[in-house]
Amino acid sequence: MARTSKFSEPIVLASASPRRLELLSDFAQDVTVIPSDVDESKVKATCARTLVKRLSRLKALSVASSADVEGKIVIGADTVVYRGKIYGKPRNRADAIRMLTELGGKKHYVFTGVTVVDAGRIRTFAVRSTVRFKKLTAEQIERYVDEHNPYDKAGAYAIQENVVVGSYKGSYTNIVGLPMEKLAKVLGSQEV
Repeated sequence: MARTSKFSEPIVLASASPRRLELLSDFAQDVTVIPSDVDESKVKATCARTLVKRLSRLKALSVASSADVEGKIVIGADTVVYRGKIYGKPRNRADAIRMLTELGGKKHYVFTGVTVVDAGRIRTFAVRSTVRFKKLTAEQIERYVDEHNPYDKAGAYAIQENVVVGSYKGSYTNIVGLPMEKLAKVLGSQEV
């Protein structure tokens, strides 16, 4: 069933991700972007779910502490890919090729952590989806990296490009970077 009206309360997205902004703008009528200044490289965790929750919380709280956002809902998010180890954003072309080669033809998980700060209340959750890559040749991987510049994407890919992903289970929007089904429930209720 299509939404007949958009969420009306003002939202601040603590992320510079154009994909998250697009998803949130489809849901809410008043979205402002104020990227957080959290140094993600200094935040560590051995568990992907813990890492994304911790990062989303730090991002949301760093932006929520600004006077510019008083009275607005602040949303922070972080996404990683996990297959035996955590895959964040690739550092360079070689790193992107390495990630895609390691993920090629295999199943992995995408975790997105989200924190919602609203009137002093802080709600944090994480969503997991399963993705299986197509089997890719070295040439296909290099062409993908050169044509799609995946340097701002966890795991060095975007599902919406419909190039490397063979199948998935779970939330599509989670794989894009913001699990809208769960977020809509959290914004519409007092529970996580």
